[in-house]
Amino acid sequence: MKKYQVNFNEAVFLLITLLLMIGTSIIGLGIPAHVAILVAIGYLLLFAVYKKFSWDFIHDALIDGVSSGIIPMLIFILIGALISVWIAAGTIPTIMVLGFSFLSVKFFVPTVFVVCGIVGGAVGSSFTTISTIGIAFLGMGSLIGVDPALTTGAIVSGAFLGNSISPLSDTVNLAAAISEVDLFEHLKNTYKTAIPAALLSFGYFLVMGLQYDGALDSSSIHDIVKTLNRNFTISFVELIPLAILFICAWKKIPAIPTLLLSICTSLMLMFFTNAHFSLIDTADMIQNGFVSQTGNTQVDELLSRGGIQSMMWSVSLIILALALGGLLVKMEIIDCLLQRFETLINSRQKLIFITMMSSIGVNVLIGEQYLSIILPGKSFINKFKEKKVPLSLLSRGLNDAGSVVNPLIPWGVSGVFISGTLGIATINYLPYAVFCYILPLLSFLVTIISKKKEKE
Repeated sequence: MKKYQVNFNEAVFLLITLLLMIGTSIIGLGIPAHVAILVAIGYLLLFAVYKKFSWDFIHDALIDGVSSGIIPMLIFILIGALISVWIAAGTIPTIMVLGFSFLSVKFFVPTVFVVCGIVGGAVGSSFTTISTIGIAFLGMGSLIGVDPALTTGAIVSGAFLGNSISPLSDTVNLAAAISEVDLFEHLKNTYKTAIPAALLSFGYFLVMGLQYDGALDSSSIHDIVKTLNRNFTISFVELIPLAILFICAWKKIPAIPTLLLSICTSLMLMFFTNAHFSLIDTADMIQNGFVSQTGNTQVDELLSRGGIQSMMWSVSLIILALALGGLLVKMEIIDCLLQRFETLINSRQKLIFITMMSSIGVNVLIGEQYLSIILPGKSFINKFKEKKVPLSLLSRGLNDAGSVVNPLIPWGVSGVFISGTLGIATINYLPYAVFCYILPLLSFLVTIISKKKEKE
């Protein structure tokens, strides 16, 4: 067994105190997440000095941690710009007007879940789904009186359902690759848990949506649609930027060029449809966000958003969270715990359970969905081979407990992105993002049931 500079007891003590420190600060005392994570980094640095880690080592750990998030942070910045130009070009207002045309308040919440699931599966990106039609649905829900936290829960559940079953999803492909499993074999096994979880989630949102039956004020909706038509260009042409996202996803074009292409297309639409197009004003809008001035307070509140600056809160929190994660990984605190867990494995159920719990633990401690798949996957793949457990169960466990749990973590990359993009705190939408709870639970339950069938 490999000997670590940090022993098992120290690793356990560190992680417990870190979790208590961060959890109590953010949830109990209401201290800003940035400050809580910064204090946690300081605490870990003191421990590193006590264990005689060199400053060069510490610097490398911080750099390694943050560097893993460079691409996601660039994507966040581009999405901030995308939101502002989509509103200005009329893309999001057009989606809202079309949505109101077919709207049924009773079925609004389950519809949000289903549509976000379909779009998420088609584009293979939960972030793209949330930052595009997610914003439109949040606006529609707020205007008809649906609790924004419930709408956000449906958006998040649908987006991550689509992300978890799409062959275009980066996390799906990562889970299959780390587990050395064919992509479509991985998806076949994932459907065994994802589809029942989706049905249960749909039932939940259907029941929750019934409380809003009859709440629709047709005159109010008419006024909103009239306001949108008067102040924005509403037409199917304005949906071209959305179509570009779908096309690029199917062509497997990376996220950054896809977002840039959609932004450029939106700018071209603005240029041709806005007689008062100004380069300076457009640049300011991309930087600081779109400011709606329709005269309708509800519409103005909902559509005054986006811009690069709107993502800086999220980006700065991700930098701190990944820096903390870099220290935990580089000091081998996570590896030390994972190695000890290996000694507890004496059955297939325990192996899968510990793998999934490790994924959840990495999500909580590091907040990075890719590492929640990579670290447990690399740590336990040999155990799966040794015990002759199908590797497709490893890939499914990583998929079901990795990226899907990340949006429930306030300092996780997904949690930070969602709260920054939709303006709903993680702690508020957390009770309603039921798919993110149901999927990991079902995954372990299916493992137990399948084992019992084998014995029979």
